[in-house]
Amino acid sequence: MKEDNSRAQSGVHSGEESTYFCYYCPEANNVYCEIFDDYESPKSSSHQLEKDEHGYWHLTIDQDLVDKWYAYRVDHGDELDERNPFKDHLFADPYSKHVTVKNNYRQEAKSKIVRDDFDWEGDQHQFPEDPRDLIIYETHLKDLTAHPSSKAHGDGFYNKFIDLNQEGGIAHLKKLGVNCVEFLPLQKFPPVEPPYGETTEEGFFNTWNPYAENYWGYMTSFFFAPESSFASDRSEKYSGYTTASITEFKNMVKELHKEGITVLMDVVYNHTSLFDLNPCTHLCPHTYLRLNEKGEFMNRSGTGNEFRSEHEVGRQLILDSLTYWMNEFHVDGFRFDLAALLDKDTWNAIRDELQTIDPRVVLIAEPWGGYYSPAHFSEHEWASWNDRIRNSVKGSDPLHDRGFIFSEWQDETGRERLENIFTGTLKGKSGGLFETSEHSVNYLESHDGYTLGDFIRIGLNPELSDTVIADTEQLISLNDDEMALAKLAAVSLFCSQGITMIHAGQEFARSKIIADVGVDDPDIGKMDHNSYQKDNSTNWIDFDTLKKNRKLFSYYQGLIELRKQSPALRKADPEEIEFDHFDNPLLFSFIISGKSTQDMFDYYVVLNGNRSDTATVKLPMGSWELLVNNEIASSQAIDILSGDVKISPKSGSIFRKLRN
Repeated sequence: MKEDNSRAQSGVHSGEESTYFCYYCPEANNVYCEIFDDYESPKSSSHQLEKDEHGYWHLTIDQDLVDKWYAYRVDHGDELDERNPFKDHLFADPYSKHVTVKNNYRQEAKSKIVRDDFDWEGDQHQFPEDPRDLIIYETHLKDLTAHPSSKAHGDGFYNKFIDLNQEGGIAHLKKLGVNCVEFLPLQKFPPVEPPYGETTEEGFFNTWNPYAENYWGYMTSFFFAPESSFASDRSEKYSGYTTASITEFKNMVKELHKEGITVLMDVVYNHTSLFDLNPCTHLCPHTYLRLNEKGEFMNRSGTGNEFRSEHEVGRQLILDSLTYWMNEFHVDGFRFDLAALLDKDTWNAIRDELQTIDPRVVLIAEPWGGYYSPAHFSEHEWASWNDRIRNSVKGSDPLHDRGFIFSEWQDETGRERLENIFTGTLKGKSGGLFETSEHSVNYLESHDGYTLGDFIRIGLNPELSDTVIADTEQLISLNDDEMALAKLAAVSLFCSQGITMIHAGQEFARSKIIADVGVDDPDIGKMDHNSYQKDNSTNWIDFDTLKKNRKLFSYYQGLIELRKQSPALRKADPEEIEFDHFDNPLLFSFIISGKSTQDMFDYYVVLNGNRSDTATVKLPMGSWELLVNNEIASSQAIDILSGDVKISPKSGSIFRKLRN
């Protein structure tokens, strides 16, 4: 069964009569595969692997070992073993399709040999015909179901998410009307960090995280295995004892596809997990991790273990993982964390490999990490998060660098740049980044930073930035000024060419107030701008708060439906967008022709960023349906108008008429 070339088939491949193991570790002197009947078995059968000339280790056992566990014991026989605190431990396979772990920071993973016969019932991918048709809802899986107000049923969070008889999960996505969900990392990661204020035997001293949790999951341990702590079989001691996470993840994707919802995964290939028994980090670091000129592990990821994507074996692991998630789990696309840390040849390899499966696959870069690179990704036919619309519309800092909705100009923004942003942030014009608006992922809020609602609250009331909130009910309910800015931000986002993304709770101005869960955190009661470590109601969405800002939620519903029905609002040719020019720099108006998109309508958009001045704007010739104003957003006409119209301060309006 052993391949006779350097492209060995890493991982485990089992049949009815034999099981083949392949593991890459050229640095090792000897590699042993330990087979266990049970994860907790004190005894194993030990088998020595044979090394080929390319650094791959091979083993064939003439048995079907499905449902057995295995792990590798590696003898490096040199100074690497002397300085490695994990040298006497067993390690799971980097190509593990499933792992069983203990619920601690080390995880102590063992690989489980699985054979899955999931019934997809004819499920097909939900690739978009044009990526600009997507309205992406970025969320943590658990945020939408963990709070009691979601009323979610079922065991485990994959199951809870697809319960239609609840407030949260898939039911909320349907009610809102989005057609795409992007999950924060769901590849296996350690949800636990080292104990706070203690020195571990490996030398970790946690001074940074009093919660000792890694809720968001940006520390991938195993690139092929789904996160098992969200599955129904999680116990107090273990995650992944059965293969429930595989079945339940697939079932979740299948149910989302039934509703016409595209499924994207946030993936982290720029570094490996830091504290656990990670096989890439500890068994083969010179293959999988980058070193600087001093021989030190590089740290542009902020974790000290930057992934070496340019190595052929590292790159192949990324490609094998991505194709596995597409083919085996029917995932429709990916958002790549700190994607600029991956080398450009790997960008091309990912694009080419996945487009071979389907050219409509969605590839989105977080285009920084080491350097700022949206324009480079666009040259390589990738979409990217567009931070220029985020910063120009709301600002980069609610205290010191506010944007258009605050009647101010963010530091890098001028009128010409903002006009280009509404057109798709296109190269050749002010602040341009992208070859086409297909590559611009427009957003105002993501998991990083303050929520848009909190950004607005602090921007209008700076003293809130470092204040313990005494009356959370009052804070959550938007006052008139806050509501006006939230609506103006929403209109600005939804009338911009490109791909639209919102973050969970943005549609009702969710606030992240740090919950008191008995942890020694000096910021309890304040608004949070980095909640990565809080598996509690700081992050879990309280759906009762939606009722406090239901007008904003309805506004987002209307904008989403309008955008889905109006191709010219999302993918018009740039020459079909024509701006009026006013003496008032904070007043924008532009007409969008529906011709190139075969839209039945032309559109006229007016955005008044002035703090207190009502604007009078003359509509282009003809009668226009009013769809959006400062009170209502709808895909149906609110009124029919012509001639001069008044646009309230801090508000946006959208009009349409049938094309001649």
